[in-house]
Amino acid sequence: MEKALLKIRVNPRSSRNQINGWRDDVLQIKLTAPPVEGAANKAVLEFLAEQLGIKKSQIALVSGSTSREKIIEITGLSNGQIRCRIERQLPETE
Repeated sequence: MEKALLKIRVNPRSSRNQINGWRDDVLQIKLTAPPVEGAANKAVLEFLAEQLGIKKSQIALVSGSTSREKIIEITGLSNGQIRCRIERQLPETE
């Protein structure tokens, strides 16, 4: 089974949940959830699973549980597949 690591940076307490794109190799994500008692961690896993079209059981937080910078492990997708699926979620830019 294929596994990939994804570096993300979370901005909690935003007006809506959205993917903001890539900064270097770090995916920028805005979440409405507050960074208390793991709420933002749970929300980011659910949001990413939904955006990538995978089950919640295929995604896990590897490090950064108390930081904005996190590393997520995704089972069943390659890094290329992850990037492709995320690119489809990004707003069109001109």
